Amino acid sequence: MRNSFKVAKWEINRNMKNKSFLISLLVTPAMFAFFLFIPQLFGDSDSTKTVEVFIADELGVAKDVEQLVDQEQLQWNVHFTDMEEGEMRTRVIDEENTVYMAFTEKALDDGVVPVYKTEDVNEDFMYATYALEVPLRQLQLNRLDLSEEQKTAIAKGISIEQVEWRNAESGQNMPTGEYDPLKRIVPGVFAAIILFSSVMTGMMIFTSASQEKKEKVAEIILSSVTPVELMQGKIIGYFVLGITQVVVWLAIGLPIFVWKSDLPILEYLFVPELLVLVVLAVAGYLLFAAIFVAIGATVEDMTATSNFQGLVMMLPFVPLIFIAPIIGDPSGIIAKVFSFIPFTSPAVWMMRLSLLEEWPWVEIGISAVILFATIWLMMKAAGKVFKIGILMYGKNATPKEIWKWLWA
Repeated sequence: MRNSFKVAKWEINRNMKNKSFLISLLVTPAMFAFFLFIPQLFGDSDSTKTVEVFIADELGVAKDVEQLVDQEQLQWNVHFTDMEEGEMRTRVIDEENTVYMAFTEKALDDGVVPVYKTEDVNEDFMYATYALEVPLRQLQLNRLDLSEEQKTAIAKGISIEQVEWRNAESGQNMPTGEYDPLKRIVPGVFAAIILFSSVMTGMMIFTSASQEKKEKVAEIILSSVTPVELMQGKIIGYFVLGITQVVVWLAIGLPIFVWKSDLPILEYLFVPELLVLVVLAVAGYLLFAAIFVAIGATVEDMTATSNFQGLVMMLPFVPLIFIAPIIGDPSGIIAKVFSFIPFTSPAVWMMRLSLLEEWPWVEIGISAVILFATIWLMMKAAGKVFKIGILMYGKNATPKEIWKWLWA
């Protein structure tokens, strides 16, 4: 392994000095930041302005309104007024960034509170007014002379929730409390970033092996190391490059995301389940890297790459074809089937585990055994193909020739 680490170090140093790699390292997070902030620059700035809200309070709910405005952190400057509704309708014509609302006995009886707002007030204002329905609804109930039990039943209402029918009889998936989906989604997204970055850098192995073969420097390199050590060194080196990309992207993007979202991302991120997801990401890289390095060694001219090599390079993106049914039903038959196919397993499990409240550990264990067994077999096969293909000059290898090498 010593020579493999030497090759890995050489690949890392070579790419770290490569301008295209450095540009992609910094430009990618810059592009995400660009698409994050540009819509805000061209968006409606009125949504961030404090709205002057005048309320005619005949119902005596002023304190409740003030509490709701504070709790919801609404950008409202509330004023209570004795203005009549007709005057509100007149005043709104000449005002700016102003809203008038009439909490009157008539509005309570009709069940409709009239709101008069100037044209420059953002449409999102009306969504925020839904919070005011709570004290008004409570006032309606109080006037009906109902018992406390009746008020509680009416206020509680009825919710409709989906229950996992497959386990309903055993009670495994019955609702037991509020579930926070971010506890699963945040680690899943983090692992997906690792998989995406490492696979994308892994594709550079294809270019690296092909370029060394075309420039006929492979023979010089192989005079110092064995073909297997060269292959292993490339896989390790490009994995480190992929992790470097992830670290840089997160160092730039994570503080910005935390600042913009006000969510406890770090609390959701560093959980025991993250280890499982990261192992899946690393396994996915190892599987595809073995394929890429082997195929790269069979290509003499990248411009004349056959459809076979092109199809192989598309393997990591196959799960995206089935993303809709997997997300729609993470416990469904499609999701389960592709969880056990090694080439789709890492990405599919990341999607499933990001959505499932209870993880199917038996399925995860079986899939992991299949996945790592496949990785071992692919490493052995890749070693055979790489050993012969890297020294074959003059043409691209055909699928038939590659098949013969595997059984040589």
